[in-house]
Amino acid sequence: MSEKVLFTWSGGKDSALSLYMLQKLHNYEIAALLTSVTEGYDRISMHGVRRVLLGQQAQSMELPLEILYITRNSSNEEYEARMKDKLLLYKSQGVSSVVFGDIFLEDLRKYRENNLEQVGMKGIFPIWKRDTTELAHTFIDLDFKAVITCVDSQSLDGKFAGRYFDNRFLSELPAKVDPCGENGEFHSFVYDGPIFSERIRFRRGKVVLRDNRFYFCDLIPFRRLKGRGKQP
Repeated sequence: MSEKVLFTWSGGKDSALSLYMLQKLHNYEIAALLTSVTEGYDRISMHGVRRVLLGQQAQSMELPLEILYITRNSSNEEYEARMKDKLLLYKSQGVSSVVFGDIFLEDLRKYRENNLEQVGMKGIFPIWKRDTTELAHTFIDLDFKAVITCVDSQSLDGKFAGRYFDNRFLSELPAKVDPCGENGEFHSFVYDGPIFSERIRFRRGKVVLRDNRFYFCDLIPFRRLKGRGKQP
């Protein structure tokens, strides 16, 4: 019998690769994708992706979507309280574990596991401790497609915002930047790959600087079209 899990979904490449690997195990049932969306902006928190594109991802993966709304400049206490409510809701429906796409940040994993312990749940980390250079190339080799939606200018030049996550992108990253952006150097949006039934179609819009630090590339949805075109 498959274990029911809640999958924390950011819309980015680490989430996509974690989901792909989890589905290969065939012993987990995903109750829903859980994504944090910032109220007012109506975009995926930190990634800056419009909620409509998030919905198209879930539709293409044929998975239910659960949105955790948080306010702008949300405090840890607010976030934790709202997350706890969601976790208790799904626990009451038979969900015992929550899946995360974290790779090597020990403090973050401990934080997540401590919060889960408070509600009697556990965490699953499909790509934990994997080499990030290997993971980045595996993502590309599996024919996943992603675009960089957010860049932290303290770690990476803003010109990388809006770039596609491919071998050229990896080759041009400064040596100090993790290939998966695990330290928050950049965030991405996955628009195609083996977990999708249909490519998510969009065009790249303006790149803007917010908080005098983060460069965001706006992704503007196309109307839904049938088929899987060669370009996003």
